[in-house]
Amino acid sequence: MLSLFNPWILLSILIAICSAFGAGYYKGERMESIRQMDEIQHLNAEARQRERALTSAVNITSTQLVKANNDAKLQTQKLHSALDSGSFKLRIPIKTTICPIRTTADSSPPAGDSDQATAELDRETAKNLVAITDDGDKAIRQLNACIDAYNNIYNTLNQKK
Repeated sequence: MLSLFNPWILLSILIAICSAFGAGYYKGERMESIRQMDEIQHLNAEARQRERALTSAVNITSTQLVKANNDAKLQTQKLHSALDSGSFKLRIPIKTTICPIRTTADSSPPAGDSDQATAELDRETAKNLVAITDDGDKAIRQLNACIDAYNNIYNTLNQKK
């Protein structure tokens, strides 16, 4: 006789309920896994796109730095050759102990820097001074390129959010 309290029927109902929950859990877990993989692929694609933009920004800044350094190197070479040939001379102002004396007939004020005494640097000292300033300029260009790259990356990352 079939009764609800029959242990075989209770066992069948229990197995059916457990099977339904198990199948639902398995299917739900599998669907969630597929959804997460799709989301991961989407986020990876966005990250790759961002990475390409950042790499491009850094490469542009690097190219600009190389160009600026090459231009500066050409100017430095021209300056060194002008210093070697003597067509360009570095002069520095110096203080003199001779003071121009104004006569009573000359009532005009002194001309200012027109009587400024200067001293000419020898070629080797001038070249060394130019080399020091070139090293400083190169460091400044490099620092500015780093700042520009940082700002480009910062702006790129902030506009995507």
